Amino acid sequence: MHTPSPRQNKVARLIQKDLGEMLQQYARNWIPGILISVSSVRLSPDMGLAKVYLSVFPSQRANEILEKVDNVKKEIRYQLAQRVKNQLRRVPELTFSIDDSLDYIENIDGLLKK
Repeated sequence: MHTPSPRQNKVARLIQKDLGEMLQQYARNWIPGILISVSSVRLSPDMGLAKVYLSVFPSQRANEILEKVDNVKKEIRYQLAQRVKNQLRRVPELTFSIDDSLDYIENIDGLLKK
């Protein structure tokens, strides 16, 4: 695994911030009662692919939400391009995954308390 360059980190933070705002708005309008946040974004070395990790609350509906987001992936990328067109020449392809690190932490915490 390579160490991200400062430019990759900067672009990843920009994408994380804008996608987070967009997905929260999307959730508020289309999926009431769900909170979606972007926990991290990892960029490929050529910055052509961004792997976006989503945190969903309640986590029981995470797979359903991931499917909905995947279905509108092209629209999300287009909207993102409109927001970052002055900062980025090319918007990377987006792939979405569920960030289950909180569930993992809760599980470990539960096991330690026994």
